[in-house]
Amino acid sequence: MIPLHYIDFVPRQVKAPGLISEGLYENFDAAVNAANRWLAENPVQLLQVETVVMPNLWNDWEEGTKDGSISTSGDAPSRWHQFLRVWYHPLPDSAQATN
Repeated sequence: MIPLHYIDFVPRQVKAPGLISEGLYENFDAAVNAANRWLAENPVQLLQVETVVMPNLWNDWEEGTKDGSISTSGDAPSRWHQFLRVWYHPLPDSAQATN
């Protein structure tokens, strides 16, 4: 069986939110450009590319894109973030392409 792998490309947080200010983030194009660079440098069998949207991705109590449970609260504001997930099979001679 060929192992299934994925890698996430997330726009980075440029500035953390403050008490009265919102955080600043790279735009989605930065994630697409990073994915294109990675695909050019890693010999993999590309299976699928998807856009994923998750709330509160940068909050201290969350674990980023690998978190299995992202929460929102009723009255508390939540911030939704989109990122790119690439699903692939590593090619037999591809030791550097990892999850």
